[in-house]
Amino acid sequence: MSRKPLVGVSTYLEQSVRWGVWELPAALVPAGYPRLVQASGGSAVLLPPDDPAYAAQVVARLDALVIAGGPDVEPVRYGAERDPRTGPPAGRRDAWELALIRAALDDGTPLLGICRGMQLLNVALGGTLVQHLDGHTRAVGTFGEHPVTPVPGTRYAAVVPGPDTVPTYHHQAVDRLGDGLVVSAYAADGTVEAVELPGATWALGVQWHPEMGRDLRVMQALVAAAAARGAQAAPVPVAAAASVPAVRRP
Repeated sequence: MSRKPLVGVSTYLEQSVRWGVWELPAALVPAGYPRLVQASGGSAVLLPPDDPAYAAQVVARLDALVIAGGPDVEPVRYGAERDPRTGPPAGRRDAWELALIRAALDDGTPLLGICRGMQLLNVALGGTLVQHLDGHTRAVGTFGEHPVTPVPGTRYAAVVPGPDTVPTYHHQAVDRLGDGLVVSAYAADGTVEAVELPGATWALGVQWHPEMGRDLRVMQALVAAAAARGAQAAPVPVAAAASVPAVRRP
C-alpha cells in the first residue's frame, strides 16, 4: 500500500469550548477540513498554534499544508489601522500561521490557503486586505454561495476550467496583491476569489470554503502536488543503488 501524503491543517485555539460534561480550552477545526483531505487521498494532521520558531521543523515533516479559515487577520500585520467592523485579534494564530506559510514557501511545500488562509498568504507576501465588504456572507453563522470565474492560464483554471458556484462566508478580501502573487479567480462583483504563485512552488489561496461543499478538485490538486513532490524526493532503493558501478580510484 502506497503512503498517503501527510497534510497539515492549521487550527483555532479557543479559550472555552463545551463538549459533553467538559468546558475547557481547545484546539479545534471544523471536521470538514480533515474530511476533505481524507476524501481527496491525503492523511490529515492538525497543527494547533505553537512557537513560530518551530514552524520550519513542522513543515519539513509534511507533504502539504492547509491554512484553514477563521478570524480576521490583525490589521497591524499589514500596516493598517483597525476598522471598527474588524473582528477581535487572534495574535498567536496569526504569528503561527504566518510562520507556517513562510516555511512552506521557503521549502517548496505545496500550500493551500482557505478564506483566512488565502488572506494570510497575501499578507505574508506583503499584500493588504479590505477590512469590510458586503454581499459575501448570507447571515451570521450561515454559509452562502456565489459563482466564481477562473482566470484563463492559471493553475486554478487548470483545476477548475469554468465558472463554479462555491460556499462562501467572509467579509474581508484581498486588496493590494502580495509580491509575486497573481489573481486566478474573481467573483461577479470583482472581488478577488483566488490567488496563486506562478512557477514551480504549488501555492494557491481560495476565498471560499471547499470543506463545506462536495467539490474535491482543489484539495485533490493539492494532494496530487504533494504526492508528485514526494515521488521526486524519494530516496534511491538500496538494490538500485547497489547496481550502480563504483567509481574506480586511480
